[in-house]
Amino acid sequence: MRVSTGTCAALLTAFLAPALLAQSTNWRQHDPDRPHPPIVTPGAALGAPPSDAVVLFDGSSLNAWRGNKGTEPARWVMRDGYMEAAPGTGAIQTAEPLGDMQLHIEWAAPTPPAGRGQGRGNSGVIIMGLYEVQILDSYENTTYADGQAAAVYGQYPPLANASRPPGQWQTYEIIFRGPRWNTSGTLTRPARITVFHNGVLVQERVTLWGGTAWLRHAPYERHAAALPLVLQDHSNPVRFRNIWMRPLPDEPSATARAGEAKNARALTAAQLRAYVGVYRASDGDTCRIVPLRDGLGLAIFDRPDTMPLVTTADGAFTFRYTAGRVRFTAGAAGAPMRVDVIIAEQERSYARVP
Repeated sequence: MRVSTGTCAALLTAFLAPALLAQSTNWRQHDPDRPHPPIVTPGAALGAPPSDAVVLFDGSSLNAWRGNKGTEPARWVMRDGYMEAAPGTGAIQTAEPLGDMQLHIEWAAPTPPAGRGQGRGNSGVIIMGLYEVQILDSYENTTYADGQAAAVYGQYPPLANASRPPGQWQTYEIIFRGPRWNTSGTLTRPARITVFHNGVLVQERVTLWGGTAWLRHAPYERHAAALPLVLQDHSNPVRFRNIWMRPLPDEPSATARAGEAKNARALTAAQLRAYVGVYRASDGDTCRIVPLRDGLGLAIFDRPDTMPLVTTADGAFTFRYTAGRVRFTAGAAGAPMRVDVIIAEQERSYARVP
C-alpha cells in the first residue's frame, strides 16, 4: 500500500487494520527485507497465457498429452486450433505430472446438441486423475446439481449455472491446491478448488472430502504431490483449446500479528516518561508519544493498543507490529527534542513542543 506524505494520522492509520492478522510468522508488517513476489507479465489478450505459464495445448500439437495409460500417444482429433474427444479412444492425460496450479482451459459442447442430462456434452477436467470439475452441456439441460457443468463432481454443485449454448466456447479458470500428508501418512490438508466458469465464480475454495466418483464415496488415499491432469472421454465429441497452467508456490504465510524486535530492551518508567509529549512538524502536523495503559511502554499517535513501540536501544524504537522505526534525538540537556518517524518508505520529522 502506498500512502501520501500527509498528516501523521494519514501516515499511520492506513497500517492499523492489517495488524489484526492472527497467523504469526518471522516477517513483520511492511518489512523492507521481506522477499518480493516474482514478476509475471500478463497475457496480451484475455485468456492468453502469462509469462510464467506452461502451455499444455495451443492448437498446434498434442505432444504434451498421452493416452489414458500414460505411455501411448493421445488419439484425439486435432484441427482448426482445437482438439476433440474422439469417442472410444479413451481419456488423455498430460505427459508431465502437475501439482498445485492455476489452470485455464476452454471447451465447447457439441452442436447440434444430442441427448439429455448426463448424456449431453459430457466430459471432465480431472485434476491429478482424481478430482473432477465436470464438463457438461448444462445450457437448458437439467441433471442432478452436483453433476452439472462446473460442479466438483458428486461433491459440490456450482454456485451458478453460467453455461453458454452448445457450440460456443466456454472457459474454466481453476485454482487447485492438492492434499498434504505428514511423514506418518496422516492427512494434514485436504484438497481445495476454486472455479470461475465464463468469468463467474462458481466454486469458492471448496474443500474436497476425497476423490470425486460416481455412485460412491472415495476417501483420500495418500498420493504424490504431482500427478497428470486428465481430460475425460465420455463418448461425446467435446472440444478443447487454449489450455495452460501456472504452477503455484506454497501459499505465503500471513504477516506476523505481533513479535518483539530483535535486541529489544526494557526501559524504566522514568526513562519512558522522558519521551512522552507532543511533537510538531514544520507544516503544523503533530504527533503524540503516549504511555501504554500498563505503564510499561510507549505508543505513538494516541494508539496504545495498535501502535505500541518496542525499545531497541536508548532513543531508538521500532513498532511491535510493523517494520518501521521511531528515532529520538536529544537536546543539549539530554532530553528528547526531536522524533523522526520512518514507516513504509515514508519519513517525517517532528520537533518537541515545550
